Amino acid sequence: MIVASATFAADLYRLRPLPAGVDPSAVEAPPADVRIVTSDGSSIPAHSSVLGSASATLEQMLDRPSKKWKSEKIVSILGVPSDAVLTFLRFLYSSRCSDEEMERYGIHLLVLSHVYCVHSLKQRCTRELARRLVVENVVDVVQLAKLCDAPDLYLKCMKLMSNDFKSVEKTEGWKFLQKHDAWLELEILQFLDETESRKKRSKKMREEQSLYLELSEAMDCLEHICIEGCTSVGPLDKEPSKSKGPCKSFSTCHGLQLLIRHFATCEKKVKGGCCRCKRMWQLFRLHASVCDRRDSCKVPLCRQFKMKMQQKKMGNDARWRLLVRRVVSARAVSSLSLSSTKRKRSETRDAIAMGALLHES
Repeated sequence: MIVASATFAADLYRLRPLPAGVDPSAVEAPPADVRIVTSDGSSIPAHSSVLGSASATLEQMLDRPSKKWKSEKIVSILGVPSDAVLTFLRFLYSSRCSDEEMERYGIHLLVLSHVYCVHSLKQRCTRELARRLVVENVVDVVQLAKLCDAPDLYLKCMKLMSNDFKSVEKTEGWKFLQKHDAWLELEILQFLDETESRKKRSKKMREEQSLYLELSEAMDCLEHICIEGCTSVGPLDKEPSKSKGPCKSFSTCHGLQLLIRHFATCEKKVKGGCCRCKRMWQLFRLHASVCDRRDSCKVPLCRQFKMKMQQKKMGNDARWRLLVRRVVSARAVSSLSLSSTKRKRSETRDAIAMGALLHES
């Protein structure tokens, strides 16, 4: 129990922020006109003007007509320790709270700040409780975050539980939740299921994007081989140079060259029984679908595929059109990324050169 002395209210009043150069001990405190009663019967004197300016809820309570007060204004703050109430009052006066007090009474202060609409304290409690989250207390904190309408803290708790739910399941807090709050348990399990589904979708999208980037790179390599030539395969009017070094995408380019050489000599492709030739055929078709050159393209079968697509509407397959759009999009993204990288390198070189000139001068 807190026993308030005669100077207790004056000491509280002097905690208020004062202009620079003003001595707090020289400030004359007005008499206390309200008492805060806690669960253990403690009675803490305070000033209604300070409480009302810090909390809209307390202001409404204290501004009730005087007929409703018997002798003096009394506000009961129950359900939390008296020391937590005192820490809360100190914050209302000073707008400050020590790390030690936050560690000891953070949960109680979050409840009080929510009930009495002290937003600055609520934000501080939310940050500190999120920083101190561990598997052992996360279930208790998520219940509190839901009750106190603290979405940032609630989401932080949910993410922690989704990352290590097997450990959370073993805690006493989770066992208690299963017995007494089936709705929150269902909400948490739904969140975990949605998180897992999002991870699977993201993984699938990354895999698909990787495939589209590989096909985009294959299109670039195909044009490079058929127009410029590479180590072992080149256009008809050029002999492949053995002294020529590997290109920047040599792993893809080398595999494509082997595929082209096989396609040129394979006898099964006439009957349509060779899987490698079918793959090469699809690459030629894909190139024709993304190629924007009319008659000047040197890639084999490009013109023939374009004519077939125009005459027989060969490209009307919805899945094929989607594949073409994705590959075109991947090429655009790759091109933008390459341009950005080159620009950054150029800016870095310019900055280094400028720095060297300034140093010399």
